[in-house]
Amino acid sequence: MTDEAERKMQFLFALRSRGVTDKRVLSAMEAIDRGPFIRHYFTDRAYEDMPLPIACGQTISQPSVVGLMTQALDVSARDKVLEVGTGSGYQAAVLSQLARRVYTVDRHKRLVREAREVFDALGLTNITAFTADGSHGLPDQAPFDRIIVTAAAEDPPGPLLAQLKIGGIMVLPVGQSDAVQSLIRVSRSESGFDYRELRPVRFVPLVEGLGRDS
Repeated sequence: MTDEAERKMQFLFALRSRGVTDKRVLSAMEAIDRGPFIRHYFTDRAYEDMPLPIACGQTISQPSVVGLMTQALDVSARDKVLEVGTGSGYQAAVLSQLARRVYTVDRHKRLVREAREVFDALGLTNITAFTADGSHGLPDQAPFDRIIVTAAAEDPPGPLLAQLKIGGIMVLPVGQSDAVQSLIRVSRSESGFDYRELRPVRFVPLVEGLGRDS
């Protein structure tokens, strides 16, 4: 067995052992190499199940959390997905293997530019990345079948709830501090919204406005 094959096997084993069991999600995460999304000093840790620093004071989530959030989102091949918080671009790349179209937005121009470079290098043509205030969503592209938020707000933002289709699902962390947060799954029906708590998590805060580099 080659080093790369063994590394992939260990990577997938770690995902399964932490509750990522959906075969489509596992296949998507096997197809998308995390390595190109990590730069500088941390490239040799790309395949460890841990969050890592990226530019603009942000982080790339640990793979098991990416897998669990993607699994909870229950994406189908015809779905249009909004991601709030592009970050490194890794989560959007995983979603691109499962959805028809992925729109991703970040308040930091540098992160969007660097993510686009990786998307282009990997030939991921069904992702559109924007620099914008993600707390407002993307009203021009709404409604969305699925919405995923990779930064924590005190409550699910009203504009994002409004941009979720009837029958749609949103997955996001909520909490008033970076120490006490819960990952929740919001389902929208004709009669309103249903909220289900999934697990404790820790994410950077969802901040309104654009970053200083924008």
